[in-house]
Amino acid sequence: MSDVGPRPLAGLRAWWTMLAICLEERLAYRGDFILGTAMRFLPIVTQVFLWTAVFSASSRPDIAGYSRNDIVAYYLLTMVSRAFSSMPGLAGGIARSVRDGSIKKYLVQPVDYVGFLLAARIAHKVVYYFVAALPFAVIFFLCRGFFPPAPDGVTILAFLLSLVLSFLLGFFMEATLGMLGFWFLEVSSVIFAYMLVQYLLSGHMFPIDMLAGVPTGIPGTSLADIVRWLPFEYTAYFPSAVWLGKVRGWALVRDLAIESGWVVVMALACRVAWRRGTRRYSAFGG
Repeated sequence: MSDVGPRPLAGLRAWWTMLAICLEERLAYRGDFILGTAMRFLPIVTQVFLWTAVFSASSRPDIAGYSRNDIVAYYLLTMVSRAFSSMPGLAGGIARSVRDGSIKKYLVQPVDYVGFLLAARIAHKVVYYFVAALPFAVIFFLCRGFFPPAPDGVTILAFLLSLVLSFLLGFFMEATLGMLGFWFLEVSSVIFAYMLVQYLLSGHMFPIDMLAGVPTGIPGTSLADIVRWLPFEYTAYFPSAVWLGKVRGWALVRDLAIESGWVVVMALACRVAWRRGTRRYSAFGG
């Protein structure tokens, strides 16, 4: 009995140590990190001008229920959502570790590889938001005229929960994708295709509501209906729609439950891919 009790606590301490180490690594190159973070804010001006031109050329006051101000506010909010859910270099890094053999150290050391990757990504996001907090605050202050009045407390809590879930969903989807490297020598084309599809169907370019009028050939079904069966919208569209009040009441509860379900599904898929992949990897000599 005495051997069983300390294990969860020891595992938690090990995970916390990994998180601290990852934070130190991120802060080691803070100059490059700060510059890269600042450059991500440059497309905002382009988007404001783009949607201003679109609405100026149209006689309609709104598109799919979004006014020009709504679109600009939506785009700014998707920047926040994508900052949580995007995992640059994760899938490619896993596949590269499998290909060059550096992943072998995680097979012989008492370190959970998926847990280590999760700690590294949490560290990345903590440092990113520490650096980006001021630019975000300035941008949102300057663009405050595009936003409707702040939502109620329940909506804000739902928004924050959706961001946390989007982070977990984005992590497990990309980690699972990277583990395809156990079965395929080169997965860069698969990763590129995934990133393209994810960018188009997540709502990062435009609200998914705009796809409601696009036919699919299936009676009574639009492209938006099909997209909503996929997990991508929860990485950009859904948190933004929650803040803007596009998803309310029981629909909000239902969609949060669906997002949580996708997180569980992808977490299980990631674990299964890791276990089966390492068995296959070691079976061929590692």
